[in-house]
Amino acid sequence: MGSHGPGLTLACCLLLAFTCGPVLGQATRGPQEQEEQEGTKEPLLEHAERVEEKHEKYSPRQGDGRPASRCYRCCDPGAPVYPAIPVPQINITILKGEKGDRGDRGLQGKYGKTGSVGARGHVGPKGQKGSMGAPGDRCKNHYAAFSVGRKKPLHSNDYYQAVIFDTEFVNLYGHFNMFTGKFYCYVPGIYFFSLNVHTWNQKETYLHIMKNGEEVVILYAQVSDRSIMQTQSLMLELRDQDEVWVRLYKGERENAIFSDEFDTYITFSGYLVKHAAEP
Repeated sequence: MGSHGPGLTLACCLLLAFTCGPVLGQATRGPQEQEEQEGTKEPLLEHAERVEEKHEKYSPRQGDGRPASRCYRCCDPGAPVYPAIPVPQINITILKGEKGDRGDRGLQGKYGKTGSVGARGHVGPKGQKGSMGAPGDRCKNHYAAFSVGRKKPLHSNDYYQAVIFDTEFVNLYGHFNMFTGKFYCYVPGIYFFSLNVHTWNQKETYLHIMKNGEEVVILYAQVSDRSIMQTQSLMLELRDQDEVWVRLYKGERENAIFSDEFDTYITFSGYLVKHAAEP
């Protein structure tokens, strides 16, 4: 048999035990156990007889006209077909209620971001010519001018002297005061001024054109054997109530201007060039 002999013998023994086990178990039971088994069979038979009697009592008889009810499965070939019951429909409009009151206004939401600038639109058509407007106010012209002279000579002394003029050539609206020798500005703007004098031989000529209390320009002539005509001119921007006049220097030097009653050697003139309100 070799090495396989013990293994084969063990397998045969196990097979024999499984085959003969139940037969040996029944054979080993004693007479007492068999009697108990026969006693249990009688009650089982009595229970079966009672079930059959109950079934006959409640089952329909052959004389009754009512057919016996029977259960069917959906997969049986002869199963009855029951009609489909329709689903009831509900009219929703009947259940709809009346419209309610309007609710309160809600809070304002947050502002959105600013959008980008859109493209420029096309040029529209030219409109019709408008009607003529009402006539405007009359154009206002502003004027200011003066021209004065002196026929008397003037010598210097220990203090400054305002040159007083005795001859009036032009004095528009009376802006030049002949008593004080000063021009008073009532029309603000740009003015032109001119001063002409005749020097005195062997004497010095020393004058200033003044604006308010300030020296603006000088008219000067040195000592000479001959008398000559000297002139000075300028433009000034004046405001309302400004003053312009001529002043003779004080007598630290021999200072004088010449004139006589027959001719006018000393003149002072001025006029408005441009009004301050004009562009």
